[in-house]
Amino acid sequence: MSYICPKCDNTTYDVDEMRATGGTLSKIFDVQNKKFTSVTCRKCSYTEFFKAKTSALSNIFDLFTN
Repeated sequence: MSYICPKCDNTTYDVDEMRATGGTLSKIFDVQNKKFTSVTCRKCSYTEFFKAKTSALSNIFDLFTN
């Protein structure tokens, strides 16, 4: 993946993953069924989030491992 920071035009970055809850039931049962990939510029720390796909199996696993 090549990334150019839209704020400072830097080309060095870090990629990470974040999970979040979606609605009321997922908040009650603490199921993190939303997954995002973050890209953070190493120079200015500008961060963008991109929605990623999750599988039903990972959501079930998350329910039992929290």
